[in-house]
Amino acid sequence: MKLIVQIPCFNEEATLPETIRDIPREIAGVDTVEILVVDDGSTDRTAEVARECGADHVVRHPQNKGLAFAFRTAIDASLGLGADIIVNTDADNQYRGGDIPTLIEPIVAKTADIVVGDRNPGTNPHFSFGKKGLQVLGSAVVRRMSRIAIPDAVSGFRAMSRDAALQINIVSSFSYTIEMLIQAGAKRLHVVSVPIGTNGKTRESRLFSSIPQFIRRSGATILRSYAMYRPLRVFFLIGGVLITLGALPILRFLYFYAVGAGGGHVQSLVLGGVLLIIGFITLLFGLLADLIGFNRQLIERTLQKVTRLEAERQAPGQQAIDTAAIRSEIGRLTKRGGAR
Repeated sequence: MKLIVQIPCFNEEATLPETIRDIPREIAGVDTVEILVVDDGSTDRTAEVARECGADHVVRHPQNKGLAFAFRTAIDASLGLGADIIVNTDADNQYRGGDIPTLIEPIVAKTADIVVGDRNPGTNPHFSFGKKGLQVLGSAVVRRMSRIAIPDAVSGFRAMSRDAALQINIVSSFSYTIEMLIQAGAKRLHVVSVPIGTNGKTRESRLFSSIPQFIRRSGATILRSYAMYRPLRVFFLIGGVLITLGALPILRFLYFYAVGAGGGHVQSLVLGGVLLIIGFITLLFGLLADLIGFNRQLIERTLQKVTRLEAERQAPGQQAIDTAAIRSEIGRLTKRGGAR
């Protein structure tokens, strides 16, 4: 059984050596442990430092494309390298490499598809008061949306089986953590959480520049991901609210009409009629989005089979299938479908 620890990086030459050093190379239940570093367009010596520190594989982006894209690249590369278990960790050494055996234990035992490291955000001494509150609130919202009982939804320290990695297709441009859990819930993957430790902060977050920006971008990711995988519920909720709001002024008009004073309340009838029409149109959008969702599922199943075939291909001299390009095209088509 092969374990690959993937580390997405951007200008991490200072903290990467310690991160790699903390990763255990021998773990019970695992035959091989390899380290994959994805250099997301760094302008420092991140790639060179990764090789000097013993990383088995280094993949470079010519320019910075963001954490979510780097995560997708790492997943594709890990699958192509034959990983049976994939662990994702951060290059800033926030997570303790010594907790990797605990993190992968449920996957080795075949009792979980995905395991998320719980940093205990409500009481973590390395988190500020504001960060603790945001982590707890955000995790509660994600639990509600994904129907997965995970106390630390945005933890980047997570492990997944090969089969789970084949089913996860991140299309967000902000972060993979939230979308991954909503996808896992929609695809009925078994996700569990294990307690982990953290190291002290080595630098400020590069994912966001301010708390309001983090809330805005995370909220948009949650809504977009939830609407993508449960469109019927979202549009029917919106449509139901509009129809209800439209029915109220119409009932008001009917009341006054019944008592002989309807002439002065025609505006209620007009407003109610407009809201009802918009509400019914929204319901139709929901049905259309649901059909698009089924089409997306078929595309994802095709991608999963293609990726599996690529990994199992052993005949020499045959042209390899570009699974990364296929994933990118699926992301483009999914975004286009969502925009409609």
